[in-house]
Amino acid sequence: MKIAHIRPDSDKSQSIKDHSYAVAEMAQQFAVEPLKQVTYITGLLHDIGKYQDSFQNKILYGKKIKIEHSICGAIEAAKLFGRSPLTTLIQYCIAGHHSGIPDGGTQQDTADDTSLYGRLKRTELLEDYSDYRSEISADKPDENELKNFLKKTAYDDESLIESFAFVTRYCFSCLTDADSLDTAYFCNGRRDIELTSDFGDCLKKLDCKISSFKAETSLQRSRSLLQEQVYEKVSTDSEIYLMNMPTGSGKTLCSMKFALMKAILTGKKRIIYVIPYNSIIDQTVSVFEDIFGDSVQILRHQSSYCIDDTDKDEDYKTFIKNVTENWNAQIIVTTSVQFFESLYGNKRSKLRKMHNMADSIIIFDEAHLMPVEYLRPCLRAVSYLTRLLNSEAVFLTATMPDFEGLIRKYALKNSRIAELVTDKALFGSFKKGDFCNMGMVSEEKLLENACLQPSSLIVVNKRKNASRLYDISPGKKYHLSTYMSAFDRKRVIDDIKKELDALYRDYPTLENVPKERHIIVISTSLIEAGVDLDFFTVYRELSGLDSILQAGGRCNREGKRKNAIISIFRLEEGMEKNNVNITRSLIDKYEDISSSECIKEYYERLYSLNDEQIREKSIANGVSKVVSIPFAEYADKFSMIDDNTVAVAVECNDESQELIARLKSTGFTDHRRLQKYTFTVYLYELNQLREQGVVKEYDGIWCLENNDYYSHEKGITFEARDYYC
Repeated sequence: MKIAHIRPDSDKSQSIKDHSYAVAEMAQQFAVEPLKQVTYITGLLHDIGKYQDSFQNKILYGKKIKIEHSICGAIEAAKLFGRSPLTTLIQYCIAGHHSGIPDGGTQQDTADDTSLYGRLKRTELLEDYSDYRSEISADKPDENELKNFLKKTAYDDESLIESFAFVTRYCFSCLTDADSLDTAYFCNGRRDIELTSDFGDCLKKLDCKISSFKAETSLQRSRSLLQEQVYEKVSTDSEIYLMNMPTGSGKTLCSMKFALMKAILTGKKRIIYVIPYNSIIDQTVSVFEDIFGDSVQILRHQSSYCIDDTDKDEDYKTFIKNVTENWNAQIIVTTSVQFFESLYGNKRSKLRKMHNMADSIIIFDEAHLMPVEYLRPCLRAVSYLTRLLNSEAVFLTATMPDFEGLIRKYALKNSRIAELVTDKALFGSFKKGDFCNMGMVSEEKLLENACLQPSSLIVVNKRKNASRLYDISPGKKYHLSTYMSAFDRKRVIDDIKKELDALYRDYPTLENVPKERHIIVISTSLIEAGVDLDFFTVYRELSGLDSILQAGGRCNREGKRKNAIISIFRLEEGMEKNNVNITRSLIDKYEDISSSECIKEYYERLYSLNDEQIREKSIANGVSKVVSIPFAEYADKFSMIDDNTVAVAVECNDESQELIARLKSTGFTDHRRLQKYTFTVYLYELNQLREQGVVKEYDGIWCLENNDYYSHEKGITFEARDYYC
């Protein structure tokens, strides 16, 4: 018997045959019907390289031998099934099941290259593994089944390449999750279970919560009527749903109710809630857990959340960490970065969860924030998930681009798309105030105006401007920017909420508020989405129209005051981005920049100006055949986070001190727990700090060495406080 694994705490072993058939059956179980055959074969062949004698010596006797086993199954697939796209798909999956799906490469690649072409030429470096034939039998899959499946999304050569790449990553996901689960089950002696939620109970509790809301004001009545439009269309059969609802109309709870109703009606396995920012997830998950109680086990997958920070027992924490890798849960809340970078990754750590995106209701909150440069791959991914993997998607936003036109232009031309809110006559009820263009103003004049109001929010484009305004602002003031750690930002937001609540409690109409109770909050755009704060007036520096409208949503949120004003200002002249120039011209053109006509024109012009850049982001660019797809290269380039920024860890409390001290002394720490104690700087700013000798790198993590350069109110300051106190 040839061995695949030996249990660490005993002499018990698992044969290659048993492991291979277990993985094949599990991968087949994970896959959608047309791909069950191919995933089964991939599972059977993935580990036949372990039949090599050297590999057996490595497993049985612990010999430190470097021997490749993953390419053997890929080589054997070509011998068994001949050259074909189906064979190529199997080869990509098997060759990469440990190191990641490789680039296809070219026929000129040699055995020294890491591409699929190169690695397939390593036959002379391999030992005989033919003993597998006496234990494992692999029948040729039906190639027409794959061809017909790809035809659902492929209408030209470029879309064929992209569809093939998507299906390859999906089959890879089925294989690697099955491989991981069977190996873990054998080694640990137990299987992980699913994080379950009762959709029916969740819906009852959510109905109860929504029906408890008052419907006294015009805005509150309009909110209820708009939501009813959404619920009435739950039986509509589409792939992608557009849910355009104004700020303050209860989009979050409405979208979750729609998802629950849809999941129950269509028998979907999961609800995946995709949110653009880490900061919004904390609030959203808290809302859902408060409502659903013990009817739900929500899986949070975000970079800033660590299960170790909770009071759960160690077994549960280990279980959650495993579930986070493969998303074996019924309700998942994650970030856009986690979602799309997983879909376009090439490593098993990223792609393992992909098969669990099938048969899901996927809600994209603030869908307009999909980055322009990655709009095409994002829309294509959604189209493939809904067309090929039986999922349904909801695009949720208050500033809706023409997603139907964009999907037909950049993704699937025949996607079935439905609008959930067709009657927009009530949108006017959610207009909280008028937008006023102040033009160019000085910082002093801006602050002078803000100080006259009981509560003011000033949103600027640059962190240094926010820091400077905070320095010169009088009275009770707060500062928010990513120069601060996530820990300090959350603390400040909580303080602002308490202060505003106290202000509205003591002065319900906000009239005759004494000057010493006036509040000014100076922030960057991080406050614009998902932060439930209500200010008397808002000042927003000229930016993209969507950002201005989002900032406006922090003003007079419940519509209780008349004549609320959101002022747009400029602090400096200079070169401006496309979105800013477009907004500037629209302010001159439209009396009401929050009108649907203005929003539509903004996005039409924005995407038209960036059309060439949008089209560039395709894995199919320059690829003529499926065996040459650059999986690894594309995954490396697909980064939705600005890679010109660097995170720096800072001491904020006892826990952060302990984490940083451990990193400095051992070179290791809990990276996920440390993330909330980091701020971000641009590379040139990091160099400034390095030149001053106040940051140092430990095992790839930058740490602030001199805490005089950090303020818990403002974040990093670039010069020690001693110099300007």
